[in-house]
This record gives sequence, structure tokens and C-alpha cells, in this order.
Amino acid sequence: LNDIFHNNEKIAHHGKRADAIVKSMLQHSRQGNRVKELTDINALCDEYLKLAYHGFRASDKDFKAHLKTEFGKNIRKVSIVPQEIGRVVLNLFNNAFYAVAEKKRTSQPPKAGVEYEPMITVDTEATKPPLGGRGAGGVEIKVTDNGNGIPQNVIDKIFQPFFTTKPTGQGTGLGLSLAYDIIKAHGGELKVKAEEGIGTEFIIQLPA
Repeated sequence: LNDIFHNNEKIAHHGKRADAIVKSMLQHSRQGNRVKELTDINALCDEYLKLAYHGFRASDKDFKAHLKTEFGKNIRKVSIVPQEIGRVVLNLFNNAFYAVAEKKRTSQPPKAGVEYEPMITVDTEATKPPLGGRGAGGVEIKVTDNGNGIPQNVIDKIFQPFFTTKPTGQGTGLGLSLAYDIIKAHGGELKVKAEEGIGTEFIIQLPA
């Protein structure tokens, strides 16, 4: 009876994981009406940052983080599919909250009264067109956390489908891969900088 009980738990757990993977794969391959709209990037980032924070706190009521926003002024609206870019930044925010929550959970007792404070920073700024290029430039979004960072030996793999740094059962490995594809489809770039033990910075570059 004990074995049946534990096997049942495993079936339910891996069933949910398979469901999440299939849903993510469908998002990867979905075809639909991709209607671009002129969108205020600052407002979009602010909305999804609050959504991600409240969503994370709903699952972990003890979680707290300092949110810092440095939204550039006079950023022109950019032509994007807002739901898709919203999905990208939401994924980056959720990853950042996970990273700082893990560091808080595993951090050693504070020395000399200095306690680790989880922090997420979101910056936006207007970018100039490439040298010799035409147009009005674009926008850059930076999402920075002070979590544990990403080991250099895996940083080149994080945009690959099914690759995840999270423990088994906690990530499908499709979030960053999907985000990368969405940004590429918008003619932009998604980059990452990380320093192990210090933190991670994701950079989204979008054309106007």
C-alpha cells in the first residue's frame, strides 16, 4: 500500500510536468495572428513586474525583494506584439525572483550585521540606430538580479530547448528558449551576462 501511495504521487508529479512541457511546446510552435501595436515599453515592463512579484508572493508569502526601476524618459513607443513581449519579460522576472529566493534560502547567516537583500532592477533606455543605419533606433530592456548567477560552463546552453538550471520538476527548460525565439522574431536580440555568486543580467534589444 505504501508503494502504491508513493507511485501515485510520482505519477501525478510527472504528469503535471509533462503537461507543462507540452503546453510550452505548443507555445513554441503556435501559429496565429501576430498583430503588432505601438506599445509603451515602460508601462508594459512596470505592469508585468508587479504581476510577477505578486504572483511569486502568492506562492511564497514570506518572500520579499527590493524592486528598482530606472525607466528611460522620452522612449518612443515601439511596434511589437505586446502579449508576446509581455510573456518574455514575465519569464525573465519570474526567473529573477526564483534566483534571489534561492540565494536567500541558501545564504549563510549574516556577518557583521550585513544581511542579504534580494534585489531586482529593471532598466529601459532608447537606443540609436546602427552606424550608418536609418530609422529611429529602438529600445533596450535590462533585467538584473543579485542572485547566485549562472555558471560559465552552462551559460551558452540556457537558450537551448529543454535546458534548465532548476531542479528536476521545477522547470521545463522552454521559457528562455521561447523568449529567445520571440525576440528574434521581432528582429531583436536577447543576451545574458552573469557572474557566479554575484547575479545575472538579461538584455533585450528591440528595434523601433
